[in-house]
Amino acid sequence: MTVHITRRAGLPKLNIGKFRRRVQKLCRLLDLEKQELSFLLTDDQEMTELNRTFRGHNRTTDVLSFSQREGERGHLHQQMLGDVVISVPQAQKQANQRQVDLLAEMILLMVHGTLHLLGYDHVGVDRKSAAAMRRKQDQLIDALEVRNRG
Repeated sequence: MTVHITRRAGLPKLNIGKFRRRVQKLCRLLDLEKQELSFLLTDDQEMTELNRTFRGHNRTTDVLSFSQREGERGHLHQQMLGDVVISVPQAQKQANQRQVDLLAEMILLMVHGTLHLLGYDHVGVDRKSAAAMRRKQDQLIDALEVRNRG
C-alpha cells in the first residue's frame, strides 16, 4: 500500500504519524493494500479554490475526493485509487463543535473521503444509498477505534 500525505505549512498541529497509521489500517480493512492513495491537508483558501474549480462552489468545504479511476483514462492505472483533500481549519471547527479532538475529526473525514473514492455517496442519491454510506462510515470509524466521537 502506498500512502502519500502532504501537509501545507501553517496548519493546526496534528500528529501525522497517528493519522498515517489510521490510513494504513483503513486500507487493510477495505482490502486496498495494493492501492495508491494520497491525502492533501490544506487550508481554507486552497480548499475554496479547489471547490470552486472542480465543483463550482465558491466556498470552503471539509473534504473533497478526486478519483483516479474515473474519466476516459481511469482504466490506465487501476492501482491508483485517488486523492483526498482535507481542510484542517474546517476539521478543527467541526471537532470543536462535536467536542472531539482534531485527530478524531480528521480520521472521520479521511474515512468519508475514501468511501467517496470507492463509489459511496450521500448527496443526490436515494435514502438507501446515503444510509449505506453512513453505516459503512460508522462501521469503519468503530474499527479504527476512534474513541472520542461526538
